[in-house]
Amino acid sequence: MIHLQSVSRDHKFGVLKMENIRCAWCLGSPEYIHYHDTEWGIPIYDDQALFECIVLESAQAGLSWITILRKREGYRTLFHDFDPIKVANMTDADVEQLLLDERIVRHRAKIEATINNAKAFLKIAKEFGSFSQYYWAFSDHKVIDNQIDDHTEAPAATELSTHFAKDLKKRGFKFLGATTCYAFMQATGMVNDHIKDCISRKKK
Repeated sequence: MIHLQSVSRDHKFGVLKMENIRCAWCLGSPEYIHYHDTEWGIPIYDDQALFECIVLESAQAGLSWITILRKREGYRTLFHDFDPIKVANMTDADVEQLLLDERIVRHRAKIEATINNAKAFLKIAKEFGSFSQYYWAFSDHKVIDNQIDDHTEAPAATELSTHFAKDLKKRGFKFLGATTCYAFMQATGMVNDHIKDCISRKKK
């Protein structure tokens, strides 16, 4: 698997050196690269930012992530800048309107799940003081650093993501299975699955 973004020659030593190595999964589009370089794997502790990730990850189920990235601003606009209180108060009439809007994935069950998940999210925030407190307790408030050489070494799901998914389901969440939860853990920085030589890992 090629991770190289550019190769230059060090004239002083007469050898090739590698620059800007990235995780191979992001190399397919500028949107992927920007997301990888500026967001993916950076720990998130803000509740509204965490809720945004929940909305986007649950919408992605069964689709490519690039599809969701390209519709992200549509989700931001139509779901009130990812404010869970406002989303929780959305109505059946809102759902019918959203089903007509091409700026998001027009999937009734996913749209209804987003509103449902906002309500469940707020219940957790009330019980634990914040959703962040609840969420990060699953890793004992630590980042899990997997130190992988190739992105294909990253698992699709783990025992922890399965446990997290089961707890979310028990609390009423939908469209957040073990695989989606692992993607959420990667995106929000609970799990660091940047390859060892990735420039984003070196920024940390």
